[in-house]
Amino acid sequence: MEILPAIDIRNGKCVRLVQGDYGREVVFGDDPVEMAGRWAAEGASRLHLVDLDGARAGRPVNDPVIRRIVQAVTIPCQCGGGLRDDDSLERLLDDIGVGRVIVGTQALRQPEWFREAVARYPERIVLGLDARESKIATGGWLDTSEVPALDLARRYADLPLAAIVYTNIANDGMLQGIDRRTLDDLAELADLGVPVIASGGVTTLDDVRNLIGVACDHPRLEGAIIGRALYEGTIRLADAIRTTGS
Repeated sequence: MEILPAIDIRNGKCVRLVQGDYGREVVFGDDPVEMAGRWAAEGASRLHLVDLDGARAGRPVNDPVIRRIVQAVTIPCQCGGGLRDDDSLERLLDDIGVGRVIVGTQALRQPEWFREAVARYPERIVLGLDARESKIATGGWLDTSEVPALDLARRYADLPLAAIVYTNIANDGMLQGIDRRTLDDLAELADLGVPVIASGGVTTLDDVRNLIGVACDHPRLEGAIIGRALYEGTIRLADAIRTTGS
């Protein structure tokens, strides 16, 4: 299982939001590029970048910072936040050189565009499923639809996706662990045959072990994103990587 440190960027700084609430921000560093270098030096094989301003604005905002991160590290980066048109995809993938991008809102709102984008960039687009009470949240988590997250995943399971990232917003940034229902959702998603990455709620090494336990029976569960737990020290990156056997 791959461990992906999260770097959430807002106003050019490295932050975390509690349950996706823009009014509950914790700043962990003034220089996301320095933070990226730290996680790479500590053994990360991939970084998870989120443009929080972009997610809210519906277009990339912090792409200058993202460009500096990509240039500063030798490991691949995946990036999400506000990627809702062809120009945004081209800027991140072709110009800046991000390894893969995460698209959530437009996968729900413009399914034909999303299918065409995945066909144009096979294995480089990640379907982002951000769920509040198992329903898809969009627009930087500001709006909640009536579409079940698992239903949206099933619509696109036939595409050459790089992965699916599944986030239970209730767990994100709370340092309360991953609940059983989320583990069950991850198992069901993994059975669709697309690589799945867990996001939100990984707080201790027991959470990593629980994910590994699910992955033993559902091997397409292939990764876990860790954010606040790394910054507050409830998990050390090296320990998480060692636990996975990577």
